[in-house]
Amino acid sequence: MARREKRSLIVAMVGSVVMGVAGVAAGLLGNSAAIMLDGLFSAIAFIFAFLGLRISQRLNNSPDNVRPMGYAAEESLFATFRSLTIIGLIIFAAGSAAISIHAYFVYGEDSGLVFGPILIYFFFIGVLCAFLWVFHYRHWVLSGRRSDILRLEAKAVAFDGLITGIVALGFVGVYFFQNGFIAPVVPVADSLIVLTLCIVFVGQFWNDLKVGIGELVGASAQPREVAAARRAARPVLRESGGCAQDFTVIKMGRTHVVTVYYNPMSKVLASEVDALRDKLTQAIQNALEGAEVFLLVSERSRAG
Repeated sequence: MARREKRSLIVAMVGSVVMGVAGVAAGLLGNSAAIMLDGLFSAIAFIFAFLGLRISQRLNNSPDNVRPMGYAAEESLFATFRSLTIIGLIIFAAGSAAISIHAYFVYGEDSGLVFGPILIYFFFIGVLCAFLWVFHYRHWVLSGRRSDILRLEAKAVAFDGLITGIVALGFVGVYFFQNGFIAPVVPVADSLIVLTLCIVFVGQFWNDLKVGIGELVGASAQPREVAAARRAARPVLRESGGCAQDFTVIKMGRTHVVTVYYNPMSKVLASEVDALRDKLTQAIQNALEGAEVFLLVSERSRAG
């Protein structure tokens, strides 16, 4: 998985640099705030692809004195801050677009669009985004759909491509109908498009932010994941003769941490506890790949 992540993230960095330079150049030549926003998204993508590459190289490190629980939480931290950064960028873009629209309708200030560089940019970036999405998505699938880093890379480039496509349709409409019924808003068409896209898509990254924060604070995993772990553990616990007092599943990045509060109902040796934990780990990993399983011998649940 680490090799696929490294390859995918290096390609993401190269693609982000190309899209960022193209976006800034086309934005300046075409006098378009929407294109400049697209280039800014690409610059942010380059930074996070670099950080994602560094984190990916650490995720397989074994627990040590510095990180006794391992390095899995770094993936959740990455996902949280990437989502937060994109939300901040969306808010900034929406604010800038709103200011431009206000200035036009109140003071009559506007900047004319130059369509030639803009249309060339849309075609080039659309093809590049399609290639990058296929590349990242394929590597995410080959990773067993476990890598949040690859999932977010694929989602981010899909979002970038979708923005590019929708903005392109908007500009094509403006170009063909600039002397028709939309003539009054043509001078601020790109600002209107940016504002609309920000409102539509901010919810997507808000959901990613909530998921990332939930993982960082130790919230319970998704109900389907908890149910899958319980089903996998049930036959092993039934065979052991004891009973589970409580059962928790927490997701951290690509790793699930499962804690079983277990009452053996009789005296047991430490070796027997270790053997039971090994059986539980094997059973639960069939349902949740890579899960870490902890067996806590107790006659109490978390509530006491």
